[in-house]
Amino acid sequence: MTRFWWLRHGPTHAKHFCGWLDLPADLSDHAAIGRMQALLPDAPVVSSDLLRARQTADAIAGPRPRLPALPNLREFHFGEWEGKHWSETAESHPELSRAYWESPGDIAPPGGESWNAAAARVDAAVGGLLALGHTDLIVVAHMGVILTRLAQALDEDPETAIGHRIDPLSLTRLAHDGTRWRAELINHIP
Repeated sequence: MTRFWWLRHGPTHAKHFCGWLDLPADLSDHAAIGRMQALLPDAPVVSSDLLRARQTADAIAGPRPRLPALPNLREFHFGEWEGKHWSETAESHPELSRAYWESPGDIAPPGGESWNAAAARVDAAVGGLLALGHTDLIVVAHMGVILTRLAQALDEDPETAIGHRIDPLSLTRLAHDGTRWRAELINHIP
């Protein structure tokens, strides 16, 4: 059995698409960081290579070993929508932006990636992490990444999975028994 302790990075306070934009995390809530540190197991910590995830991983790691950051754990790449407010994309690409959220799967923003492409990228990272043979792994990543994992564990289609709430500094624990995934905890804030 391997448990992945998926932690969403600290808040960025961004009001726009920031998939691959390298924004810092606001880690000023020291009490929340402390509660999360106390809840997490003594296990290796790995993160996306984006700044907000690396900073959050550093903040919660304490004496836990840090594994190298992985680009395949990045948030969805929003292409031309990066840095734009949702209303801008709805205005510039009304049909595409609506379809992207209502029918996630193979639909991608211009120059970006679809749900299925992002999920395949994250699958590769998770496969490599499973191969390490740890009982527990703390993985600091992004909302979209965690949603793709939840879809897999709950056997949900992207349309359903995208409706789950994944707050900054929340914990979602998924367990792999060697054959399949199951969700043990979703969007937990200690």
